[in-house]
This record gives sequence, C-alpha cells and structure tokens, in this order.
Amino acid sequence: MRNLALSLALVIGLASSVLAEDAKPFSDAKEIDLVSLLPTPPANNSPQMQAELAEILTIQVTRTPEMATRAVADADEDVWRFADVIDNPKFTKENLPKFAAFFDRVVATEGAVVDPAKDFWKRPRPHLYSDLVKPIVPLSKSGAYPSGHTTVGTLMGIVLSNMVPEKRTELMARAWEYGHNRIVGGIHYASDVEAGRIAGTVIAETIRTHDDYKAEFEAAKEELRSVLGLSHV
Repeated sequence: MRNLALSLALVIGLASSVLAEDAKPFSDAKEIDLVSLLPTPPANNSPQMQAELAEILTIQVTRTPEMATRAVADADEDVWRFADVIDNPKFTKENLPKFAAFFDRVVATEGAVVDPAKDFWKRPRPHLYSDLVKPIVPLSKSGAYPSGHTTVGTLMGIVLSNMVPEKRTELMARAWEYGHNRIVGGIHYASDVEAGRIAGTVIAETIRTHDDYKAEFEAAKEELRSVLGLSHV
C-alpha cells in the first residue's frame, strides 16, 4: 500500500511538472528585449568581476547553516516559496488551482524572456570562472547574466504583492532575499542579481497590460483572497 502511495505521488508530481513546463508564457524576448534594456555584464577579469567574485568567496566561508538552508530551498522556482510570508496553511496548490495555473504562466514567462539574453551574453557562472567557488545549490551551465531565479522571484513578488497589498513590504523583502540567495548559494554574481531585479520589474509592468493576464490575474486574486479569508480589494 505504501509503495502504491509513493507511486501515485510520483505520477502526480511528474504530471504537475509537465503542466508547469507546458504553461504558455504571457510574453517573450520579442516583446521584452533584455539585451537592449540591461547594461552589459562586467567583463571577465575586470575589477568589478573580481570584486563580485570576492563577495561570493567571503559569503562561502561566513554563511550560517540557516543561510545555506534557505539558499538551497530557494533553488525552487515557484510561488510557494512565499508561503512563509503569506503564513496561512491554506496557501497550497491543492487549495488554489486557478492561482497555481496562473503562476505557472508567470514562471514560464521568465524563461521565455530571460533565456535568450543569457545565451547572448554567455557570462560564465562563478564556479566555471573560478575553481575556488563551491556552490551549494544545483549547478547550471547556462549564462549567469541576468539571474533567472532573481527575475522570477522579483516578478512573483510584485504580482503577489498586487494580490495581497496588505503584505507588500514583507513580500518584496522576501523577493529580494530570494534573489540574494543566489549569491549565498554561490551560483550568481551580484550584478546578475541586480539585472534580474530589473528584468523582473520590467516583465511585471509589461504583462500587466495584456488582456489575458488581466483576466487570469483577477480570477487568481479572487480565489486567493477568498481561500485565505481576506476581504475583497
């Protein structure tokens, strides 16, 4: 019976993953061209590059176990990482199907916009630039600039703040921590994170003008506030 339960859990998990990957982005790099919007990343061996590498190496030897745990957990790219701020046991995918489907599209938008910029700049990840860097989060060989995790964290923070304005300050602080944890994890430089925050903000402001976004946002917001027992705003 236990094996059957585990098998069902795996099937459900895989199905959810497929649905998230198949989600249609609200925008793409044709509409939001980060290559023309963001500054060029620091050149290899430049003083800024060396300073950013030094920051990563310093954090590597000074981060606490709690910081490391948070950084590893924030490697997940989903809105449920904001559960600690929402602080409500009903804030789950099972309770919020419309909200979950909407944020699948939000997350998919990040990749559609950011990946071409990463491919254009091809900035080496810290651990590929220096053997001294020992990341504690899953490795990636994609371009480091801009940080996709930071982009989506900022994007999710802004969108979620517009749904729950009562917690805007806390949600945006969490979004900023989410991005900073890419430095703590040893997988990104500070300028990658800064560019990701700009990218996430630009994406949020662009897609909010789309009719399909507006409709799905309102439905997701209504569902979220109803499930959480919040008044309509």
